[in-house]
Amino acid sequence: MKQNTLAELNAERAARRAVVVVTDVVTGDQRLIKAADAASDPLHEELDRHLRMGKSGMIESDGKKLFLNVYAPTARLVIIGAVHISQALAPLAQSLDYDVYVVDPRTAFASPERFPDVPLFADWPDVALPPLNIDRYTAFVALTHDPKIDDPALLHALERDCFYIGALGSRKTHAKRVDRLKEHGASDAALARIHAPIGLNIGAVSPSEIAVAIMAEITARLRLPADAPLKTKSAA
Repeated sequence: MKQNTLAELNAERAARRAVVVVTDVVTGDQRLIKAADAASDPLHEELDRHLRMGKSGMIESDGKKLFLNVYAPTARLVIIGAVHISQALAPLAQSLDYDVYVVDPRTAFASPERFPDVPLFADWPDVALPPLNIDRYTAFVALTHDPKIDDPALLHALERDCFYIGALGSRKTHAKRVDRLKEHGASDAALARIHAPIGLNIGAVSPSEIAVAIMAEITARLRLPADAPLKTKSAA
């Protein structure tokens, strides 16, 4: 790899931006494609698929054998609310190689005993969230059912390019939430990004089952094309 290509690759990785290095396996020619530029590249369909999967692999294009080396940031999950669902969701996400963070100002809930091996932030969202640098490879879920905690957290997430934002609550609860967030300046387009009721409809009842439904929806949004429809929503 040429030094300038390596330098550019390292800069993108340091900034948590995905890139693909395309190598002609016969000639050895290489070029680096930033995720932001993939849609306008002649290989856009293959680039999109490999970036969504986070997997490198061989393809053929115009009679050439090309190896796509994908460098994607580790996905993150930011959980607002150290609640029972979160206790099941955090280790589930970690088992899928997510970096997980739990935010809850209520220290009785946000304790190491309840969340072993999970970074905890026992602060209000306006203090806890900015240092986390929420980005395109972050999933964000609000689970407290407390507007004083969930609403400012969701407003913070809506200002960033999270690949997934979800919020716990019934449709009636979410309608009230939408009204409150609009009062704080959130647009209809931004509010449409919130998955609520949260999770895929798998008939989940227990906290652990709801965690599975949430993680399934997060996985679908990370791995499927952006315009792929999800199955019927949960009522959680």
